[in-house]
Amino acid sequence: MAKDKIAFVCSNCGQESAKWMGKCPSCGQWNTFKEIRIAADSGSQAAKSAGMTMRHGGAATMFGGQHSDADAKPMNLKDISAVDEPRIDMMDEELNRVLGGGMVPGSITLLGGEPGIGKSTLTLQTILHLPDMKVMYVSGEESAHQIKLRADRLASASVGDESAAGRASLDNVSILCETSLEKIFTHIQEQAPGLVVIDSIQTIATDEVESSPGSISQVRECAAALLRFAKTSGIPVILIGHINKEGTLAGPKILEHIVDTVVQFEGDQHYMYRILRSIKNRFGSTSELGIYEMQQGGLRQVSNPSELLLTDDHDGLSGVAISSAIEGVRPFLVETQALVSTAAYGTPQRSATGFDQRRLNMLLAVLEKRVGFKLMQKDVFLNIAGGLRVTDLAMDLSVIAAVLSSNVDTPIEAGWCMAGEVGLSGEVRPVSRIEQRIAEAEKLGFTDIVIPALNLKSVNPHKYNIKLHPVRKVEEALRVLFG
Repeated sequence: MAKDKIAFVCSNCGQESAKWMGKCPSCGQWNTFKEIRIAADSGSQAAKSAGMTMRHGGAATMFGGQHSDADAKPMNLKDISAVDEPRIDMMDEELNRVLGGGMVPGSITLLGGEPGIGKSTLTLQTILHLPDMKVMYVSGEESAHQIKLRADRLASASVGDESAAGRASLDNVSILCETSLEKIFTHIQEQAPGLVVIDSIQTIATDEVESSPGSISQVRECAAALLRFAKTSGIPVILIGHINKEGTLAGPKILEHIVDTVVQFEGDQHYMYRILRSIKNRFGSTSELGIYEMQQGGLRQVSNPSELLLTDDHDGLSGVAISSAIEGVRPFLVETQALVSTAAYGTPQRSATGFDQRRLNMLLAVLEKRVGFKLMQKDVFLNIAGGLRVTDLAMDLSVIAAVLSSNVDTPIEAGWCMAGEVGLSGEVRPVSRIEQRIAEAEKLGFTDIVIPALNLKSVNPHKYNIKLHPVRKVEEALRVLFG
């Protein structure tokens, strides 16, 4: 038996070293290096043999799988096939959008999220709606009885739905309650599934590594073996991973380096909205966003998020501004709420939920320096309604408008929305995809929209029924909004 190799890996960024170091040279964190024992290749061998048995034609060769060790040799770039493998339709528009058009054969996807957010529900709901594909669901956390109860609940919720995505099938899914990696590969060879789901990667262990499940060495070895299997066989694998208190995936950061796609399932357990966000994607964009609504019978896709994020009960209330934002390729209108009050203890507080705190401080400085409103001794609280986190720079104008509206206690008229980036000199900078933003506002019945003046060059005002208000500076925008 080959001797195990000992290495040290940073648990924060995945940097590997031959010896222990107090400070990681890559990310600068202290005391993050953990000793791991890299086993002789038994788990990898099991993955390889399972992958060779299960080879799915072109998908495997596309990802570098070989028929034998003798085939592992350099190839000229011009000799490699560039035929794009058709993606697997997951029968879920939101999930397909986040993955970049569907699941790629032979890919390995990591789905992370807080406990109880709905990771297992989303996965189980998705595979129940794949009637033409045989799926193996490996659970290391729940019993088969628990999974069956959940599957029955999800299936009964979609009985009344006549669409292809609404008909749940229990025939194509096989459940395996096992934590040993080698036994999982044995069952995969016997069952020959078209998709493998591991729930969760932190519970799986290989016999060759002498540490507890969930440790750095176990997660690393198991993920590497599953990667080898996916690339060799052409069968896609979905890994479910837990996250820690800091909001990052538990275990080594190297897990994110190994997989092809990292998808984060976000949201507050107290809200009904869930957001599916792509963090890493080798086969598509990382800016896509999927929105779900948690219901008793599972997760419902939200095709029009604007209607979900906007409330109609804020008429006459100050500190509320509507912004036309874009996340990925989807425009939606989002409600920005602000509250400005006198600082109680001398030191003013600055708090932002769903928005970058540093950007809020910058916008407050612009408001004070360029517009002349004194907010130095005021508490400022900002909230993006619906539990959504927005990174679009076009939110700047609505943040300033909401803060000022709360400060002077004057509501913004109903039917007004805005989009624009604010620079340090107080100018309103142009934003991308302005036509999509205007069309979305018009569709939802808004009558006026404030846009950057430079964006007006590329827009035909007669094309829309909504009135456009071009502005060059923050002062102009505030004059238009408040008179």
